[in-house]
Amino acid sequence: MNHLAKRAVRDSFVKLAPREQAKNPVMLMVYLSAILTLALFVLSLFGITDSQPGFIISISAVLWLTVLFANFAEALAEGRGKAQADSLRAAKRDVPAHKLNEGLVAKGHHVDDPAEFFRLQADEVSSAVLKKKDLFYVAAGEQIPADGEIVMGAASVDESAITGESAPVIRESGGDRSAVTGGTTVLSDWLVVRVTADAGHSFLDQMIAMVESATRKKTPNEIALEILLVALTIVFLDRVGVAVRVQRLQRQPGGHCEPHHHHLARGAVRVPGAHHHRRAAVGYRHSRHEPPEPGERAGHERPRRGGRG
Repeated sequence: MNHLAKRAVRDSFVKLAPREQAKNPVMLMVYLSAILTLALFVLSLFGITDSQPGFIISISAVLWLTVLFANFAEALAEGRGKAQADSLRAAKRDVPAHKLNEGLVAKGHHVDDPAEFFRLQADEVSSAVLKKKDLFYVAAGEQIPADGEIVMGAASVDESAITGESAPVIRESGGDRSAVTGGTTVLSDWLVVRVTADAGHSFLDQMIAMVESATRKKTPNEIALEILLVALTIVFLDRVGVAVRVQRLQRQPGGHCEPHHHHLARGAVRVPGAHHHRRAAVGYRHSRHEPPEPGERAGHERPRRGGRG
């Protein structure tokens, strides 16, 4: 298991905090259901409920694995972004810089070996103290300490740490190839560069901030699935509430819960014109040679009270 997967496993347990689970309504319901089933399992162990502990713990295990897997997938996606940011930070480290001034650069144009002249005359400082418009000298094998514009020299530069391109590029003063990025490495020759960005505002700093703050947008299918899961969760909670109310009514002393068809039959009696359907039902029963009700004759209605026979 690589470092990225190990970090995702650790973060999947950290994300079990209620504040993290509340960010996703669907997984929050699964999280709460896992807690409730685990509590019900504990109650069944002590005999407080008559439920089967083995069945309950299996349901609880499935719910907990679902929550952990969702957390692992989210942590893995976040870990990839953090890994990219860490690799960029590794490229952006404080390195020694050979600082120059305008006078030394002007004299360097008139000497036979400018590279040796700049190496001997430059002041070695940390890259963190370089400011905008400062000048520095960088030779082959050294890392460019800050973003800048080449004012003198030409060299091949390895920009794979920034662009991912393994082939080196040529950078030289003048034209559209004069910009260099801090964190890249000079492979050959030398350069004199003028700083164009203060510390904390370089290209690498902007990339790190963009990677850390980047959020992936949900696809339409993910949005539709989330809406469906929310609707099913609401239906599930409603059914659970009905079941709980019915169970409470049944546990009350002398309480009972009438079946649903009793309510339907009671409602049908109150429907206007229901006696016509009853007459048709009586005739249908007679046509099947079933015995009539007391006081009825086949093919005749039961005499109404106060009417003539």
